[in-house]
Amino acid sequence: MSEKQAQSSTGLLAKWRSMPNDSAAKMLVVTVSLCFVCSVIVSGVAITLRPMQVANKALEKNRVILESAGLLDEEKTEDIQTLFDERVEVRVVDLGSGEYVDISNPKTHDQRKASKDPTRNYPIPNERDVANIKRRAQQASVYLVRREGKLQNLIIPVHGYGLWSTMYGFLALESDIKTVTGLSFYEHAETPGLGGEIDNPKWRARWVGKFSHDEQGSPRLEVVKGRVDDSRDGAVHQVDGIAGATLTSVGVSNMMRYWLGDNGFGPYLAKLRANSEG
Repeated sequence: MSEKQAQSSTGLLAKWRSMPNDSAAKMLVVTVSLCFVCSVIVSGVAITLRPMQVANKALEKNRVILESAGLLDEEKTEDIQTLFDERVEVRVVDLGSGEYVDISNPKTHDQRKASKDPTRNYPIPNERDVANIKRRAQQASVYLVRREGKLQNLIIPVHGYGLWSTMYGFLALESDIKTVTGLSFYEHAETPGLGGEIDNPKWRARWVGKFSHDEQGSPRLEVVKGRVDDSRDGAVHQVDGIAGATLTSVGVSNMMRYWLGDNGFGPYLAKLRANSEG
């Protein structure tokens, strides 16, 4: 820096110091400078923590998968990732044909990312879009739990729109591919205390033992308004509604109707049932 530039900088600094602290110009400069510094710090922290956030989100999904299949013992401090790797087999299914897709590492398949890719998604016609999700991936992940080589549980990802948000979760079925083992959600923005009760263990426990399909193989699983009347036909397919959360309850029903039907996992589930009965 030349002597002339140094003098100029010194003069500007002296002029800045001589300005009243409550002057509009000085307050504006301080505010802008503070905002800039804070934004740099926040951006740096966000970038640094991003890998950790992604890893934690993936771990939470694995936890919910284990929970829906009844494999997670809340009383023990189990290593979720180790338990998942030991007990759960990940496969990728073509939803159109219901056949498995051979890929090198099924665990890397990102179904949500694929649903946003025009080359890998399927735009759902309005008359079929009962879950209000607009488009779905052509290929979806499924999770199989085996014991002594035999299928014990099948866990499928499900999502659909509720009152305020798209609800993402997992539905677990027993080896007969129709008896529900559990339902758990890992992401939604429904109203706490109302629609947010889809996370309530007591409500989720009401799904256990229900039947996803009728004898003809049609999807029947639904949430009803009020309490289920066990004396009426169809009760084995019904779950008590959530008080004050009608639209969320309808959203869960629509989600089940779509993903258990022909435009979701229907073809795949039908093949598995045929194999288990054969």
